[in-house]
Amino acid sequence: MNYTEEVRELLKKINPGEAEYHQAAFEFLDSIQPVIEAHEEEYRSVCLLERLLEPERSISFRVPWVDDNGQVRVNRGYRIQFNSALGPYKGGLRFHPTVNGNTMRFLAFEQTFKNALTGQAIGGGKGGSNFNPKGKSEREIMAFCQSFMTELYKYIGPDEDVPAGDIGVGSREIGYMFGQYKRLTNQMHGALSGKGLASGGSLVRTEATGYGLLYICEEMLKAAGKTVEGKNVVVSGSGNVAIYAVEKAEQMGAKVLTVSDSNGYIYDPNGIRVDVVKEIKEVRRARIKEYADMVPGSTYVDGKKVWEVPCDVALPCAIQNEMDLEDAKTLVANGCFAIAEGSNMPITREATIYLQEQGLLFMPSKAANAGGVAVSALEMAQNSARKRRSFERVDADLHRIMENIYAQVALAAEKYGHAGDFVMGANIAGFRRVAKAMREQGWV
Repeated sequence: MNYTEEVRELLKKINPGEAEYHQAAFEFLDSIQPVIEAHEEEYRSVCLLERLLEPERSISFRVPWVDDNGQVRVNRGYRIQFNSALGPYKGGLRFHPTVNGNTMRFLAFEQTFKNALTGQAIGGGKGGSNFNPKGKSEREIMAFCQSFMTELYKYIGPDEDVPAGDIGVGSREIGYMFGQYKRLTNQMHGALSGKGLASGGSLVRTEATGYGLLYICEEMLKAAGKTVEGKNVVVSGSGNVAIYAVEKAEQMGAKVLTVSDSNGYIYDPNGIRVDVVKEIKEVRRARIKEYADMVPGSTYVDGKKVWEVPCDVALPCAIQNEMDLEDAKTLVANGCFAIAEGSNMPITREATIYLQEQGLLFMPSKAANAGGVAVSALEMAQNSARKRRSFERVDADLHRIMENIYAQVALAAEKYGHAGDFVMGANIAGFRRVAKAMREQGWV
């Protein structure tokens, strides 16, 4: 049994039943096998993989709060501080009913290597709660955020751990948590990113993940002699990532045909109107089906997925494992030739393998959705310098970072004999940077 096989068996033993974490970790181990084979005894002697696959710290806590009826409610909060070899832990907070320890572990693991690809001095972490902000009043959301931060503040700081937003956590929630952090610590510094501009936030942070997704997608297409311009694109989701992926795709000359939520999807043959989606999701916080009532010629399809719509490029931007093998087969049959993952691990392992076997251009989430954390790290730098930069400058930096990520990923895949396999390239490039730092820092 080789080293990676030994570690796979150990992972199953010490983390039983954690399907999503196993999925992420096993894909990673498969991808980096060429690097491990070249350094097996060296890595084994210092238990590098065992240390890499075990979080440095896992924090779980209760979050009591009071609803508008005076009823005490209790949720569970998490912060997984996975790896700090490259810098302070960095990764979002997710408020969603599906949040549990397994979800947080897999997301923090993925975040570690995504952050490494940006080239910035940030480690990997993730956190959140099974609290659902949908249907809650402003007061209830503020009450929950303040209670959540009353526990979390003990473990974060600008040189220790800098959380940001994720699903269910936007600038509103970050603002409430930052206010409570200041109240508890009497410190006005960059302990959270994704803040509003008045609180020290960065321009482009809202747009960053969606814009970055299109920047790296364009690099992938350019290398294959293609471009986003003139292509039909399907986007899943209608949250922050999806909205700004639609916006940037349309700025680049593509036609985006779909957006969705957990109930169904909108099909607009004339191209999704991003202004309408913003009104529905960012202002009214309503369901996406209202788009069909507001835009003549569009259709709402209940209970189905966007992957049944013929397209050239697919951008999954909703949630993990939203695309399965049957969805992937439908995409291929309908002529899709490129996929870039806007959300974290949105495609099952079986579907990923099938899509790569069919020769589709495929950019994994470790690389493709790194734009958000890249601009979060730029916000950290701005907070330290007490100096804000223009939208154009931050956007240019984001574009450059995504171009560099593509170059790293493509080069790593080619170097290890798998040119064009960007899943392998992303995992190898991220792993090599984290592993080098861990070896330099000793048995920690």
